[in-house]
Amino acid sequence: MKLTKIFSSEGKCPVCGSEKLEINTYIYEVPYFDEIIIEVWKCGNCGYRKSDVATLEQRNEVKIVFSVKELRDLNALLIKSSTASIEIPELGIEIFPGPAAQGYITTIEGLLERILENTPAECFQENSHCNEFVKKIRKAMNGEISFTVILTDPHGKSTIRNINNHNTSQ
Repeated sequence: MKLTKIFSSEGKCPVCGSEKLEINTYIYEVPYFDEIIIEVWKCGNCGYRKSDVATLEQRNEVKIVFSVKELRDLNALLIKSSTASIEIPELGIEIFPGPAAQGYITTIEGLLERILENTPAECFQENSHCNEFVKKIRKAMNGEISFTVILTDPHGKSTIRNINNHNTSQ
């Protein structure tokens, strides 16, 4: 795996307005994806950070439907750009991009962990009205229920790659 910086500049920070925003763009060779592009913004004044990730393939809008039917499917790799949305209908999950959306690389299991990390603390209490949501995600992470991940990106910069080579349609 090789990381190569292809662009660097400074700009105006969208948070504090200082001219200390450092913008770096890299190409990264990743197994199963060939090359991806990573962009990192960091303000030396206020600490603002933003990152994005995208495939280098030029594509139109993509809608990827990935079925998780067994534990090994949780290991599928996901590149989600800042413009992508994710839906998991069986779990009642909808994630839509906003102005502060970040891109990231993870696995399907990592995606579920991120969702749990962003779930309100009260939902982890047994008597909470939203505890069933947490239980359902945990069952999905343990391979006890099947579910579908629908990844939609209007710019075609996101993808899911199953290293087991099945369950993905575009």
